[in-house]
Amino acid sequence: MIPKKIISAFLIFSLSVNAFSQTDKNWQNKIDSIIQIKEPVNFNGVILINKNGKTFYSKALGFSDIENKTRLKMNNQFEIMSNTKQITSVLVLKEFEKGKIDLQAPIKKYLPELRQTWADSVTVHQLLNHTHGIVDVEKPLVFKPGTDFKYGNLSNNLLGKIVENVSGKPYRELASKLFKQLKMNDTFCYSKNDKRNLFFGYINKENKFTKVENSMINEENLPADGVISTVNDLVIWNNQLHKGKILSPKSYQLMTSESAKSQHDVFGKEKMGYGYNIRIAEANGIHYFGHTGLGDGFSSLNIYVPKADLHIIILENQMNEKIDLFYYTEKLIKDIVFESELVKPSLTH
Repeated sequence: MIPKKIISAFLIFSLSVNAFSQTDKNWQNKIDSIIQIKEPVNFNGVILINKNGKTFYSKALGFSDIENKTRLKMNNQFEIMSNTKQITSVLVLKEFEKGKIDLQAPIKKYLPELRQTWADSVTVHQLLNHTHGIVDVEKPLVFKPGTDFKYGNLSNNLLGKIVENVSGKPYRELASKLFKQLKMNDTFCYSKNDKRNLFFGYINKENKFTKVENSMINEENLPADGVISTVNDLVIWNNQLHKGKILSPKSYQLMTSESAKSQHDVFGKEKMGYGYNIRIAEANGIHYFGHTGLGDGFSSLNIYVPKADLHIIILENQMNEKIDLFYYTEKLIKDIVFESELVKPSLTH
């Protein structure tokens, strides 16, 4: 005969698992419902939610070619736009680890061609966290370096040149070597001559889609927004970055420590921490890292929650014409996942 204590424990465990499964199903159903809604935004992209190496949700909805109704697939490649900047930060920090870059040195040391006097005061560190004050290499600063935050692409274009100057190698070559090392086999730098399986992005105006025929990416912009990737490769990136496989502990700490403050609607209405091209956020006691990317008719969201070993990655080949509808679906999905058992303590504990 089985002891009553064992039977009771088994019943409690079964109820807990069933409750978790029901909750699990509920959040998945909520996401399914949201991405089917056509107003105010018609979702067109792929979603991957991964925890502890296991896929909990994956969905491709919409079209890679809207005119010809070619359906999206989970392994489709998207321009990740500003999520590229994390890769540039890593390439800079790898040169820092070799002793080739001093993060507190003025950028004039690595970019002697700069003619403005501010090149002697702006540091590499300030380029990495967007506290430099540069709006144009031919114009004065808009604020004293280190006193404010202004996000943009220019700082990462300059960082790309610094990496090239100290390494003696093109940015594209360094990034490609990193992707190969990490086995991110479907990730590469944009080139007009090498688009592989990349498709067009679209501008969404009141749910009418217009194809973006000409990419704004060129060689100079590669370090800011030029990487093409997939949801699965971005899981690899998160795992390698946040689990100590790419950078030394010191470099990783520098990258993911708050050194500036910034606000972004996807991550909340209040200002939050900003590191080296990565946001350091908190919601309802949940500490997480994240960043967005937008342009060329593409949008991307990459979130990693360390304590839960959770990835939320959403890529779309559309961007809305209205600023207030940027990342509309992404924000809803993030909030649903953050209310689920994926990040909250399990009922079995």
